Amino acid sequence: MRVLVTGGAGFIGSNFIRYILEKHKDWEVINLDKLGYGSNLANLKDIENDPRYTFVKGDINDFELVSKLIKEVDAVINFAAESHVDRSISNPYAFIESNVLGVYTILEAIRKYNPEVRLVHVGTDEVYGDIIEGSFTEEDRLMPSSPYSASKAAGDMLVLGYARTYNLNASITRCTNNYGPYQFPEKLIPKTIIRASMGLKIPIYGTGQNVRDWLYVLDHCEAVELVLEKGEKREVYNISAGEEKTNLEVVKTILKLMGKDEDLIEFVEDRPGHDIRYSLDSTKIREQLGWKPKHNFKEGIKKTVEWYLSNEWWWKPLVDEKVLHPTPWKLRW
Repeated sequence: MRVLVTGGAGFIGSNFIRYILEKHKDWEVINLDKLGYGSNLANLKDIENDPRYTFVKGDINDFELVSKLIKEVDAVINFAAESHVDRSISNPYAFIESNVLGVYTILEAIRKYNPEVRLVHVGTDEVYGDIIEGSFTEEDRLMPSSPYSASKAAGDMLVLGYARTYNLNASITRCTNNYGPYQFPEKLIPKTIIRASMGLKIPIYGTGQNVRDWLYVLDHCEAVELVLEKGEKREVYNISAGEEKTNLEVVKTILKLMGKDEDLIEFVEDRPGHDIRYSLDSTKIREQLGWKPKHNFKEGIKKTVEWYLSNEWWWKPLVDEKVLHPTPWKLRW
C-alpha cells in the first residue's frame, strides 16, 4: 500500500509514519508537510534514508501539489492541523486556513482525481466541548469552545458532507489528549518535564482541576491504522484510553517520577473558555474493530519522561526565551 500522510512531521504524524514503516515492510509513505509551527523533520531523522519513505515540503492548501500526490496513493491520512488552543485564541485565521480550507483542498483533490482513495481524517475530542459527567459518543452534538476546536469541527463536517454527497471512502477519528515522544515542548507534559529538568516553575492554568483523558501516542497510531484498514465509510470513531487525570495530577506525577519538589508548581491566570473536562466513549472502535490501548498512564508517562530526559538533542533547539519565561495565555507559553 502507498499512503500519503499529511502533517507527518508533527508529533502524532511522525509517530504514525514510524509505526507504519516498522509494522508493514511492503508499505510506502509520502509525508507532505509545510514545516510550519510544531513540525520538525528531526522527528523522523532515524528513517529519513528509508527507501520506502519520501518527504515532500508543501502546504495542504496547494491544490495542484495535493492533487498530484493523491493520484499516486491508495490512502490519505490527514494529520495536518494547527493544534494549540492558546495560539488559536491569539490568531484564529491560521487555524481556519489549515483546519478548514486545507481539509476542503484535500477533499476536492480526492473528488476530482482519485475518488476511490481511502481517507482517514484525524480529529479531536475537543469538537464535542466539555462534559461534567459521563462521556461523549460519536452520536453526540458538537459544541466547540475555542477557535481551534471550532475549526476542527468544521473540517469534520466537510469530510462527512463530501463523503455522503460524492460517496467518498472517508472516516473520521476523534482522540483524547495524546502524549509521548516528539511532542512539541509547548504542550503540558513535555513542558513540565523540560522545565522541571531545568529547575524552573511549572505554570498550571487556574486551579489545575481541568480533566483530560490521556492516550499514549502509539496506541493512537494503532487505532488510526485499524480505522484505515477496517473502518466503515462515513463513520466516526472515538479513541480514548479511559485514563482521566486532572492537569494537577499529571504535573505532580511527573515531578514525583523526576524526584522534583512540588514547590515548582505555579498557578497562573486561566485561559478564556477553558473546558472543564473531556471524556470520550470509545466502545465503538473497541467492539467493532477490536482496538484497545496497550499502555496505561503509569507505564506511558514513565516511558515519556525517560525519553525526554534521554533526548535533549531533540528538544533543546526548540526551547527559546518564550519557553523559559512563560507569559499568560495570550502568548504560546
